[in-house]
Amino acid sequence: MKNTIAGIHHITAISGDAQRNYDFYTKVLGLRMVKKTVNFDDPGTYHFYYGNETGAPGTILTFFPWEGIVTGRPGTGMATEIGYSVPANSLGFWAERFQQHKIQQGPLAQRFGETYLPFQDPDGLKIDLIAALDPDPRQPWTTPDVTADTATKGFHSVTLTLKTIAPTAAILTDVFGYELKEQEGSRYRYSTPAGTTASIVDLVEEASGTRGLNGGGTNHHVAFRVPNEEVQMEFREKILSRGLHITPKINRDYFYSLYFREPGGVLFELATDTPGFAIDEPLDQLGTHLKLPGQYEPMREKIENSLPTIKN
Repeated sequence: MKNTIAGIHHITAISGDAQRNYDFYTKVLGLRMVKKTVNFDDPGTYHFYYGNETGAPGTILTFFPWEGIVTGRPGTGMATEIGYSVPANSLGFWAERFQQHKIQQGPLAQRFGETYLPFQDPDGLKIDLIAALDPDPRQPWTTPDVTADTATKGFHSVTLTLKTIAPTAAILTDVFGYELKEQEGSRYRYSTPAGTTASIVDLVEEASGTRGLNGGGTNHHVAFRVPNEEVQMEFREKILSRGLHITPKINRDYFYSLYFREPGGVLFELATDTPGFAIDEPLDQLGTHLKLPGQYEPMREKIENSLPTIKN
């Protein structure tokens, strides 16, 4: 389906302490660090990418770890929950693991017939582990503690909280090709027919909700998948035709990006599947070197000295 978004490409969030972020996502949640680089606009700050073995689209959670940043406030105009797909019988394992590591979690609950375990990362970012009804064929990254029968497979969904959902829903359906599938109360579930995983966007309507405030423990933006630059630019024309501002194409080294703020206030990105994370590191070494955008390579020594040391 050439002109339909294939699902979530990546989600980018904000954290505080870089070492704490690295330890939680690699050692507790069991994700792979697939790229350690810096913020294109702030090279004194890391940009961490976590995912599966290859950093496949739909598995990538990225962070800007700003040391000492104030805590943010989830609210309207923002992505407020990240859903990860996990094997059906793994939620008990995760509840016990989070208890052992003193991770804040809630009780098991159900949504759209699926059982999920809500928790918060050390910065307060809200995440759900979801035992999806549909089989998830993706191969997870595993560790000695988090094996294939419990490991996260990649994204299941993302939740956007909005004052009113109609303008955002129109972008999903009329531009991206998503379809409304179900509704539970003020939560509306949309999915793309072009993908079977990382394909769900939930819109939650809170007419009297408080506007979100970016900071530690909040999501910065949601990126959606397009296969290549040609299709990406077709979507750019569609978005421009709706009177929305969208950036020119930006080379992010591992994909090409366009950014726009949808009518409800959430920052959206359109990211290409190519060229991927193995463009500057072998697959077996992903995330083990500090990789810098080309314009910052002459400043490597200064940048390395300014960044916190990360212990594996």
